[in-house]
Order: sequence, then structure tokens, then C-alpha cells
Amino acid sequence: MPELLAEVFRGKIAESRHYGHVAVCDSSGRILAWAGEPDTVTYIRSAAKPIQALNVFASGAYEKYGFTDEELAIMCSSHFGGEMHQRVILGILDKLGLTLDSLLCGCPLSINPELREKQLRENVELRQYNSDCSGKHCGFLAACLACGYPTEGYNRPEHPLQRDVLKIVSDVSGVPEDEIAVGVDGCTVPVHALPLRNMAMAYARIANPEKLPEQYRFGAERVFRAMNAAPEMVAGTGGFCTALLRAAEGSLIGKVGAEAVYCVGVKGRDLGIAIKVDDGNGARPLRPTVIRVLKTLGVLNDGQVAALGSFAEPPVYNDVGAKVGFTRSVVELHFS
Repeated sequence: MPELLAEVFRGKIAESRHYGHVAVCDSSGRILAWAGEPDTVTYIRSAAKPIQALNVFASGAYEKYGFTDEELAIMCSSHFGGEMHQRVILGILDKLGLTLDSLLCGCPLSINPELREKQLRENVELRQYNSDCSGKHCGFLAACLACGYPTEGYNRPEHPLQRDVLKIVSDVSGVPEDEIAVGVDGCTVPVHALPLRNMAMAYARIANPEKLPEQYRFGAERVFRAMNAAPEMVAGTGGFCTALLRAAEGSLIGKVGAEAVYCVGVKGRDLGIAIKVDDGNGARPLRPTVIRVLKTLGVLNDGQVAALGSFAEPPVYNDVGAKVGFTRSVVELHFS
């Protein structure tokens, strides 16, 4: 059964409650701590991006194109589509000799509420670099070119690129390929369903690559380094993933996925964490729960939690901008 993760207060009354699951594992998949059901199966969504990015290395694309930290970080990102992100996406495509129209991710509005409002207000022409997944798609195209695969239809499950990605997800997570359910993500590519335990294990391995199969170790090291070297590429100004990477000072990587999934890998402690809010609400309970779990595990100290500001206890405002409540995580971990 799911357990209580967070409560939303208005005044002194908790008027809403969010339930879900937490898995804390080492790189062997051994459960160290949990809440709810740690073997809950759900789609990993965009939290898969640092795993999928390993194909940039396995394919030979990293060596062929010499990607920078910013470029690697945006391949792992759910970015806001701001000017700095657009610049990096265009730079990657220039290296590849491709155009924005090569990207099959669509042209959605920014996932950042302020930037989305600005785009609507100014009637901004939406292009593929607005997509929070455009960096991942650039990595897919780079791997196609390095392997000699056609770029047409690279988003289809039967495409050789996606078969390669599925194998990597399987190798890193420890779930056999034929046991991974595959759906279609918002950005048109395959999305993989895994137990939370295995998501956590995969992140423990990326953060501690000596536990990975040898062919993925260098890529995992570079992904970890790039996300910490260019955190503004992983989300953007004011984004939680960016703020968490900065506050943690190189000790972890963390990545959000749609429908309220979050995964963290902690370097030096052989520790991975996966969280799922059952109702899919990532706007209120998810970030406070991530912070509370990391503090409970001793990954973040009081100063680092303070540096994350209102992410730890998001305020509730009324229609004239007055604070009338807050969201607070109350999750209690069980330890093995």
C-alpha cells in the first residue's frame, strides 16, 4: 500500500494529502530503506534520461563529436527552453549537420510556468528547441549518425537506436528486456516501466560506476560530471533539479520524471533513491519529499536544505499573493 508522503496545509488544517512510494537501494538492488511499496512498477519517464544518455558513449558519438559538459547535461535534462538552452541545442545540431526539423520531439510550450506565460503573451513561435526533451533527442540523433542508423523514425520502438537504448536500460537497471513494459512518452519516444527498486539501483550505479558493466563506466562518470558542471542545463533558473545539484555540491545527481517520479544517485555511498507520488502531482508533494528523504538519509545537511529555500516547504498563496498555507513532507522511512 502507498504511504503518506506530504500534506498541504491551509492555515492550521491539512486539507490535502499525497501518498506514494520510496525505494532506497544500493547498486545490487538491496533495499536499504523504503516507504510504501518499493517494488511498485511505473514508467520512469524523463528520469531515464541520464541512463539513456549512456548510449551517446556506447555508440561512439561522444568520441566522434566531442560533446561538452553543457551538451551532455542538456541530453540528460528536462530544460525550460530558454535562450541558453536553445543556444546549446542549436550548437549540437550544428555539430551533427542537422536542423531543428530533424528533432521528432514536437514544439511544446516551456515546462516553466513563467516562461510559458511569456511565450503565450508574446505569441512566440514555438520550435523544437522549446521542448524539454530536445536535448535527449539530440543525443539519439548523434548515436544514429555514429552507428550508421537512419535518422528517420528514430523515435519508434522497432528502430535499431531504440533497441540499443532498451538494452542499456535493461543492463543498468537489472530488469530483463522482455520484462520491461514499453509505452510512448510525451515527446514521442519509447518510455520504460521499471520497479522503483530498479530505478534506484540504476541511479546508485550511475553515481558509483565501478558497479556498472565495464562498457558503461566512462559514460556514467562523464554524465555525473556534466550534470554537476552545468546544472543550469538540467532544468534552468529556478528549477528544482538545477537547485538540488548546486546545493549538493557535486555529491549526487537528481532527475525528475513526469507524473511525479524522481530519482537520485549519491556518489561515494552506493546509494540510489526513487520516489513516485501515486496521484502524479509533481507540483506540490514531490520536491519536499525528495528533500526530506535526502535529509533523513544524511545526504543533505541543514545548510544545504536551507539553500533549497521554498522547495522544502512550498507556500500556498491566495489570489492576492498572500501566503495562506504550505506543503510539508511527512514521509517516514522504514530501514532494513
